[in-house]
Amino acid sequence: MADLEHHSLTSLGKVGKSSGEIDGMQDPLIDGAGSSENYSVAAAIFPFLFPALGGLLYGYDIGSTSCAIISVESSSLSGTSWYDLSSVQIGLVTSGSLYGALIGSVLAFNIADFLGRRKELILAALLYLVGALVTAVAPNFIIMVIGRFVFGIGIGLTMHAAPMYIAETAPAQIRGRLISLKEFFIVLGMVVGYTVGSLLVDIVAGWRYMYGVSSPLSIIMGIGMWWLPPSPRWLLLCAIQGKGNVQDLKEHAICCLCRLRGPAIGDSAPAQVDEILDELSSAQGTKDASLGEIFHGKCLKALIIGAGLVLFQQITGQPSVLYYAASIFEGAGFSGASNATRVSILLGLFKLIMTAMAVLVIDKVGRRPLLLGGVSGIVISLFLLGSYYIYLGNAPAVAVVALLLYVGCYQMKSYPKGQMIGMILSFGPIGWLMISEIFPLRMRGRGLSIAVLVNFGANAIVTFSFSPLKALLGAGVLFYGFGVIAVVSLLFIFFFIPETKGLTLEEIEAKLL
Repeated sequence: MADLEHHSLTSLGKVGKSSGEIDGMQDPLIDGAGSSENYSVAAAIFPFLFPALGGLLYGYDIGSTSCAIISVESSSLSGTSWYDLSSVQIGLVTSGSLYGALIGSVLAFNIADFLGRRKELILAALLYLVGALVTAVAPNFIIMVIGRFVFGIGIGLTMHAAPMYIAETAPAQIRGRLISLKEFFIVLGMVVGYTVGSLLVDIVAGWRYMYGVSSPLSIIMGIGMWWLPPSPRWLLLCAIQGKGNVQDLKEHAICCLCRLRGPAIGDSAPAQVDEILDELSSAQGTKDASLGEIFHGKCLKALIIGAGLVLFQQITGQPSVLYYAASIFEGAGFSGASNATRVSILLGLFKLIMTAMAVLVIDKVGRRPLLLGGVSGIVISLFLLGSYYIYLGNAPAVAVVALLLYVGCYQMKSYPKGQMIGMILSFGPIGWLMISEIFPLRMRGRGLSIAVLVNFGANAIVTFSFSPLKALLGAGVLFYGFGVIAVVSLLFIFFFIPETKGLTLEEIEAKLL
């Protein structure tokens, strides 16, 4: 997969370092990058699948926790003597993984470029396993929260490393589809979590089994990442930064490139590695990006784009809408709506379908059209929800339509009280796709860690400010407020977000930053 990206690195080095210095008509490597890509579909499966399992485990935790809370609070089903938990304690159980994810994001800033994407994902799989087992066998409340926290650190590392590994090892033609498919795995994990939870919620100590079920998947993820090769790009960046013997790293990168591409690469791997090395050697600033450099030049522009997307992803209200899902469906006359688990499964399946649609069209339609169209739908849905709670209380069908529109235009990135909403056609798959491909190579690890930190930090703020804001302003005014923020995010996308469809990672850096 690095062959296409190697081509463009060479073109970047030969033509110039800024978008104004690049002319695709004059550089065959850029102009023909898409057609020169050779890769085996079979070889591309596992470099996507094993990192994506980390996303599936993230989604599973969200879905299972919503059911686990019901189990652990039950005097007859908890199987513990400490089932009588306060609201603060329940909040620690549900948000423990969020706090862990915040810490994981901070850790990623310091260790990501040192460990590399592959080892970071192996570490995340280990933390998933330890966190799940500790939570499942917890003898008391404190140990349970510690387990949730450890699992959350794994989430933070996974959400940082998985999109980077997939982006750096995927052919440009299908990069958007694969990273969006990772989001599909998160939604799938959430649906599986809701389903498993609904099957185990009536069993004594069922919450222990809900959390323990994820252990085999974390083992598979860890073994799979151990078997996969490192990112050739990361290896060559280490070579030109003096972090190892250049010849050894070059040969290792060639082997990794051949494994990632499959037989389709032929004999071109050595030439492609030479090209990327030539480009990296001639590029300015091959040393690690310092914290100060991240806030200057093209690094700052990438940070504004990446962090801005994930910030708006959270502050447009996603940790709030599903709080009202059960009451909205119940008001519309759906007999099963009072069962929160069934409603969650219903909405999860809807998200799954919409995410699949996004995966199919993202590399054909492009990022900007889906973002603009999806966020426009979010704006309409939020104003409809606000109007329902203030003016249209006798028309529950309006709220149902608004809820489904919101879920359809969104796709997953939040998990307050075990629930998540998602931005299927806009923020979810595209937001994480953009932050995985927009940062320049030498600052991709640290830049993406800042974006992930912004994501989980904003998530925490919205999650914990929702209840007091609802009590102060009322649900209708609050949804109107989220609608106004969504309008601002629409303007941000229109003026700041570039189109990256069909471009290699190096072309994105050269042309758009």
